[in-house]
Amino acid sequence: MDVINVVLADDHVLVRNGIKALLEDEDGVKVVNEASDGKEAIDVVLNTNPDLLIVDIRMPEYTGIEVVAALKKAGSEVKTMVLSMHDSEEYVLKAIQAGADGYLLKGASKEEFLKALNKIAAGGKYFTGDVSNIIMNAFVENKSQSDLLKNKATEIPFKLTKRETQILHLVLELKNNKDIAEELNISKRTAEVHRFNLMKKLEVKNLKELSSKAKTYGLV
Repeated sequence: MDVINVVLADDHVLVRNGIKALLEDEDGVKVVNEASDGKEAIDVVLNTNPDLLIVDIRMPEYTGIEVVAALKKAGSEVKTMVLSMHDSEEYVLKAIQAGADGYLLKGASKEEFLKALNKIAAGGKYFTGDVSNIIMNAFVENKSQSDLLKNKATEIPFKLTKRETQILHLVLELKNNKDIAEELNISKRTAEVHRFNLMKKLEVKNLKELSSKAKTYGLV
C-alpha cells in the first residue's frame, strides 16, 4: 500500500503534536514535515512535494486559505485539507474558491478526520456535515437565480453609486472591511458604512443573499 506523505501546518505546537500522535498509529500515513506559519507551509510543500497538506485556517504570515491559493497558483498538485474552528459561510466559500479539497472542523471525531484524510488523498473531496449544507444551499439558490434569469428579464429596482459598485465586487471577493479599506484607501469605519448601505439598498442580510441578488441583476 502506498504511503500518504503528510505536511502539518499549524501555529500551535500542541495541535500539530496531537495530529501527529493520531496519525502515528495509522498504517500508510506518514507526517514528513511541519510548518508553524503560512509562509513556511508554502516553502515546505514546494520543497518536499507531499501528497497532502493539512493546514489551519488561522496562521501568521498567510492564512490557510491564502496558502492553498498560493500553492494552486504555483502549480503544486498537493491535496489540501483546511482545518478550522469556524463553520461560517464566508470561510467555507473562500476556502472552496481558493481550491481546497476539503474543509474539516477541529471538533471532528478521529473517525471523521481519518475518513476525510483518506478520501482527499485518494483524489476526492470532503466537507464536514454543516459545511456541506452551506455548499448545497449556495448551489440551490444560485441555480434558482440562474433559472430566473433564463426565463425572465429582471429590471434593476435600485441604482448603485460607483463606490458601492466597488464595495460590492470586493465583498463578493470575500474581502473583510479592513482589506476593503486598504484597497480603496479609506478608513475601516467608512468601509463598514458603505458595506452596510450596500446591504440595505439590496435588501439582503448575508453574503449568500448578496451574491445571489448580484447575479440576478447582472451586477457581477
